[in-house]
Amino acid sequence: MTAIREGTGASLRRDDRPVEKRIGLILLATDHTSEPDYARLAAASGVGVYAARVEYANPTTPENLLAMRPRLAAAAASILPGADLDAVCFSCSSASAVIGDAAVATAIQAGKPDVPVVTPALSAARALRALGAQRIAMLTPYLVETTRPLLSYVEEKGFDVAAATCLGFDDDREMARIAPAAIVEAAVEATPDDAEALFVSCTALRVLPVVAEIERRIGRPVVTSNQATIWECLGRSGVSPAGPEAGRLFAMPFEA
Repeated sequence: MTAIREGTGASLRRDDRPVEKRIGLILLATDHTSEPDYARLAAASGVGVYAARVEYANPTTPENLLAMRPRLAAAAASILPGADLDAVCFSCSSASAVIGDAAVATAIQAGKPDVPVVTPALSAARALRALGAQRIAMLTPYLVETTRPLLSYVEEKGFDVAAATCLGFDDDREMARIAPAAIVEAAVEATPDDAEALFVSCTALRVLPVVAEIERRIGRPVVTSNQATIWECLGRSGVSPAGPEAGRLFAMPFEA
């Protein structure tokens, strides 16, 4: 048997981090879409995306969304234990509106102290402001009862909602099955002439690949949940977003 020679690994040069920038992603157990979207636009040379999933039970109602709050600390703590992150995103638009940004941040920072916390609802508000939009249209795949808290959230952030449309789905797995081409048509129909931008809510929707097409059709900016959180997470990591297919937002600098 060949002898094994033990090398002098302790003397080898090591980098401070295996990957220069690190983004944490907390997903619903049923999420089909956030990871592919982050892989498409966030994960690149020097940027790593590390995910954890939280138990979640459909239907998508305010009560079921709120039930995730106690699970967020453990999910955050499970992402690269002992290592710091540049940002952690809780990838659920409706839950972030129902639970509240401050409560989400408190829960996540209980598991990952001092990390910047990103939520789709707040990222979308920041994105709309960066684009200079005040009067907006909203499109969600949810039920009315799940859309209502998000509408209130957007209005409380100071936006004037020209129209709010929901598609009546109560299962995020079904939301993920909506064809991107169908989302384009729904988005066009949901945008009245007097809206300055369209906000398409829901991290489950496969809308990111067709953002540029929707913008072309309506002639105005489009903000989506995953697009906005990727833009903010990259900005908080000190990375300039790239990807013209992701819409006009990615030409805007992030400012907290």
